[in-house]
Amino acid sequence: MTLPTENEDKPGHPRWRRARRITGWTLGVLLGGPLIAFWVAYLVLDVRSPQEVLAGLDKTVVLQYADGSELLKVTPADGDRTFVPYSQVPSKLRDAIIATEDPTFWDNQGFDPTGIGRAFLTGVGGGSGITQQYIKKSTGDEDATLGRKFAELVLATKITQEQGKEQIFESYVNIISFGRGTFGPAAAMNAYFGRKLDDSITWSEAAFLAGMIQSPSVHDPAASGDLHASRRWQYVRDKLVSRGYVGGDEPMAYPGGEIQPPSETRAGRVTYDEFHVKQQVLAELEQDGFPLGRLQQGNLTVETTLDRGMQDAAKKALRDKLNDEPKEFRGAVVAVDPGTGAVRAYQGGDQGVRDYASTPHALGSAFHPFTFTAALLHGFGPDQPMPGFSKVDFLGETFQYPDPCGKKCTPRRAVETHAAATLVALAKKLGPEAVSDAARRAGIPDAVDGVPTLREKDGFLIGPGIAIGRYPLRPLDVAGAYGTFAAGGRRSTPHLVAKIRDESGAVVWAHQDTANPAFGDDGTSRRVAAEVTATLRTGGGPAALSTGEAEHGTSPDYQDAWAVGYTPQLATAVWIGSDDERRLKDASGRKLTGDVVPADVWRAFTTAVRPR
Repeated sequence: MTLPTENEDKPGHPRWRRARRITGWTLGVLLGGPLIAFWVAYLVLDVRSPQEVLAGLDKTVVLQYADGSELLKVTPADGDRTFVPYSQVPSKLRDAIIATEDPTFWDNQGFDPTGIGRAFLTGVGGGSGITQQYIKKSTGDEDATLGRKFAELVLATKITQEQGKEQIFESYVNIISFGRGTFGPAAAMNAYFGRKLDDSITWSEAAFLAGMIQSPSVHDPAASGDLHASRRWQYVRDKLVSRGYVGGDEPMAYPGGEIQPPSETRAGRVTYDEFHVKQQVLAELEQDGFPLGRLQQGNLTVETTLDRGMQDAAKKALRDKLNDEPKEFRGAVVAVDPGTGAVRAYQGGDQGVRDYASTPHALGSAFHPFTFTAALLHGFGPDQPMPGFSKVDFLGETFQYPDPCGKKCTPRRAVETHAAATLVALAKKLGPEAVSDAARRAGIPDAVDGVPTLREKDGFLIGPGIAIGRYPLRPLDVAGAYGTFAAGGRRSTPHLVAKIRDESGAVVWAHQDTANPAFGDDGTSRRVAAEVTATLRTGGGPAALSTGEAEHGTSPDYQDAWAVGYTPQLATAVWIGSDDERRLKDASGRKLTGDVVPADVWRAFTTAVRPR
């Protein structure tokens, strides 16, 4: 072993100079390396803007009644994402979230150095503030690696330089999960408390929701019980007090009794009749250029034409009557504003996914007003004498019915007495095209879902069934067509969508009025509508009603029954039938006819919604 000489121990010796250089380089690497890496990463890594992140997420679409109240929600597959602008997040909830998740949020540069140091030393909690949580959720990278954590710090710093704090909080609070399949505070408020998010939220409720963010599957009392949930709530409450958001004497209590069971507030949960409305509205929106994806991406709200009171009245009238009838009975009710075509009530039944309001059914003798209309349009007077018939051959088919019209028959009397054979004879004289054209002018569409209406299965020929209402039609279209008579001969297309609004409430699309004379000029249309109304009017009052039945094959029994009528304010179609083609009898054992079960539903509904 060679001992250093006296000169080698002096600071100016080359060995000392080499040691200083090595030490300097080492300190430079240790101190400058991270700074250089941070700067390079800052330049290379891109921050996804909050707008870009939120634009890429499917959000919940809210459907509203005509009065602006909530009808139902259309939620994305991964949960309820009802977007809430920063200004609409109640201040109590904002404070509770910040106090719990990131107390230095308003002042820090995207991260809390103290919290990171504590997490590094202890290995638990405190390492991710609100901005870092947003970065983690927006990138989808939640791996617990040093590389991910480093990138998170860089991006948190960068986004803080590029975005305002309010904007960052808005984005964070809308993409964070609160549990129960919800994202964002509005969905969470509904899921846990069954209420709309607004300034009525209490400190207790705000503390509860803020406490869910850390681990919603654990802190939900439905999962871990009220004891655990109340401890988490107490933790948040203590943070609010210690950080000066609320006073220590503020009356707060764990809101356990207010928290709804998950089964009652599950995101997207709808009844069958609500499901039918949702599907019909979405189908209509797609035709108008607003498919579901566009609605979700744009965070749009849909205002429907439905009236809450009328919707409830239709459901009650249908349910109350069918409760006393055979279990195979099904029904639908559709009510339309004649002047605009706005659908005010749409009930497709609540027995399953099949929507009977948009399912075509044979109209039977309730089709007769259209034959009467064709006669008026082709020069027949409503009270013009004509022979009554009991047997008629038409387009190769023989029709035979009793003749209630008698020798003093007229087109009007034939409709009033349901003289089926006489009306078949009238259709024969007019020709099938004329009868079909009259129904189309009133509002029966040419096709539904690409399938022609009022035609044989080949889609071209009009057979003898046109004379007896054999061709199936939707209650939605029938209500609209009868509404043309109620509107003095002006036809409007039935629709369920009134307006579409963006997240600021501005109208981005509105239904345009399509009303126009249905049967020629205004004078002719008014005259035809007035004669039809006079023929269908019952009891001298303002209501006009036509009932009818559709035959089961060529038998004297019935498989569909209808009651379709109107007042000047509302046109309503009621259908009663079954899932398959069968002979139907009511609870009294009588053949199902339109003037019993359907008429009872029609009268109950019309009475319930009549202006007081």
